[in-house]
Amino acid sequence: MSMNDTKTHPRKISKFKIFVRVVLVVVLVIGLFNVFKPLPTNTNLTGGVFSVPDDSVTFLRDKTYLDSNGQIQSEQEIFDEVIKMIEGANHYILVDMFLYNDFLGTATTSYRSLSKELTEVLLKKKKENPDVVIQVVSDPINTLYGEYASLQFQTLRGAGVEVTLTDLTKLRDSNPIYSAFWLTFLQWVPEKADQGRLANILDANKTKVDIQAYLNILNFKANHRKVVLADYEREGRLGVSTLITSANPHDGSSRHTNTAIKVDDWLWLDVIKSEEAVVRFSGGDFTPLPPELSGNVVDLVGDTKVQLLTEQAIKAKILEKINELGVGHSLDISMFYISDRDIVETLKQADQRGVNIRLLFDPNKDAFGREKNGVPNRQVAYELMSSSKGNTQVRWCNTHGEQCHTKLLLAKTPMQVSLIQGSANYTRRNLDNYNLETNVLVEGEASTSAIAASQKFFDEQWGNEGGIEYSLPYEAFKDSNPFRKIHYRLFEFTGFSNW
Repeated sequence: MSMNDTKTHPRKISKFKIFVRVVLVVVLVIGLFNVFKPLPTNTNLTGGVFSVPDDSVTFLRDKTYLDSNGQIQSEQEIFDEVIKMIEGANHYILVDMFLYNDFLGTATTSYRSLSKELTEVLLKKKKENPDVVIQVVSDPINTLYGEYASLQFQTLRGAGVEVTLTDLTKLRDSNPIYSAFWLTFLQWVPEKADQGRLANILDANKTKVDIQAYLNILNFKANHRKVVLADYEREGRLGVSTLITSANPHDGSSRHTNTAIKVDDWLWLDVIKSEEAVVRFSGGDFTPLPPELSGNVVDLVGDTKVQLLTEQAIKAKILEKINELGVGHSLDISMFYISDRDIVETLKQADQRGVNIRLLFDPNKDAFGREKNGVPNRQVAYELMSSSKGNTQVRWCNTHGEQCHTKLLLAKTPMQVSLIQGSANYTRRNLDNYNLETNVLVEGEASTSAIAASQKFFDEQWGNEGGIEYSLPYEAFKDSNPFRKIHYRLFEFTGFSNW
């Protein structure tokens, strides 16, 4: 045997394997970059703290319930106020809304045609006053990411209204395993020139779409904000009001229970900064407030504090306010989705400290005519109740096809109450700098008008006041199923969820 026969030869790696490894490295690099890439300027914004008069802050709510005859009733204030704001404006209107369409899911009718109502009042204002600046910002989900022609947006643009669809590629990826693969391969899938062959995922009765709509939606990225800004004139004085809400001008959502805060003056300074950032990084033309408004900062000061919060700044403030609570203090939360692990752990710690906690959750069973399995709220509720020392109570919104869509927190000490509400669910994608979100913090005494009104709303829902069954006991949807718990924890960790 020759010496050469005893030598070992390095195994040759095929060109295909090299190619596969290179591709995997590329996908990994793209995935990591898009999870941690820098945020656009003036996102994740913690605004200034403004002290305003009590009557400058207004709480609004929409609620749906069964009356004594078993008939569904809806009492609504939010979009009635939005319409009043637009009708009263003379110079400047800005609307940033996530869902702005007439999609109905599997339903066939809606309670209100909110998308039509909003579009018509904007068109009427522009016709009456061609010089008024109207800017609409929204999410590309309303066009199925370019696969569906939005009648609302086409009509507004035809009337001279600036409509900007958010460039979601500038945001971080909440579903990085899928999004990295999509960015590398799937975004290049060509669209067909003719009409698509797949059902509209948001409304099967609408025009069919191409495969790209489905591929895009799985990125789970969104401008989830719900903000309206408009000028006003009262007693000869010009000002600017901001309304921040959990409600969308979406026909399929028109029966949802929602809340809103309207703030006159001051807050708009940070709202404009935040909204201009979105328009600019999305390639839109942003028009600032005219001098008669921007140079007219109202010199009114009061005892109610307000602060704008966007993206992860919302989470930071929520954690701060919960952590400030101690034995005998109380915390009320009404929430559509809750799954964020930091929030859950902080609630458990607050319970251990002796904070009295009341949690009113949507049971996650209804979604535009489709039935859901209760994830994640029922799993979080079970975890919180199982670890409680007796200081946490959970009830469920008694929904009848609609959703309990509120995102409301009241943190209470004897000296001060902190109210936080807006667009953000308490989930990873809503609170960890993935979605665009806008909330507002209101602080004052328990007797502060907006705080007292929000507390009254919560107590009414919690206690079934007036003999109306707004909410159900924890046992009604208690769920200890281990497989759904794994589902919740896995989807929350990976980001492969639409909550």
